[in-house]
Amino acid sequence: MCGAEQSSLTTTKVEGAELELCDECKEFGTEVKTEPSSTGSSKYSTSSSSSSGSSGSSGGSTTTTSSGGSGGSSTQRRKDMFDDMDEIAADYDERIREAREGEGLTQEELANDLNEKMSLIRKLERGDVLPSDDVRKKLESKFTITLTEGADVDDAEWSGSSSGSMTLGDVVKRKED
Repeated sequence: MCGAEQSSLTTTKVEGAELELCDECKEFGTEVKTEPSSTGSSKYSTSSSSSSGSSGSSGGSTTTTSSGGSGGSSTQRRKDMFDDMDEIAADYDERIREAREGEGLTQEELANDLNEKMSLIRKLERGDVLPSDDVRKKLESKFTITLTEGADVDDAEWSGSSSGSMTLGDVVKRKED
């Protein structure tokens, strides 16, 4: 920070950046504890706290494939938050427009009914923006339509239990024109 070139600089984390600082400037951040790099991994601790008791917590929780190359149970895909979410249908704009026109409403009348701006309804029907969860729920309950479609991929397809050499091309379904 001050730019002093001394022989005893300390690695310090200041607002997310790791800097080599003198004794006076290191007070502006948190000292980074370095670990010996004999294992070949990162020489810095990657835990969220900068206390010295974190040397054992940064190793095994994120890497499951480091032990052995052909373990059957370690090749399973982990579930994440997106597995439980529905995707917005590709033709959501047509569904909204057809439902509105079926009820005989104008975009302005629909916007007033939903307590939304008319420009949002116009953008939704043109497919310029995706509906937020709140707006999607309002539209679905007003018109008794669904604007989402569930994911077509089974968890069993991703488990890797049969051969372990499945690629994305094995799962993707091509859309034919």
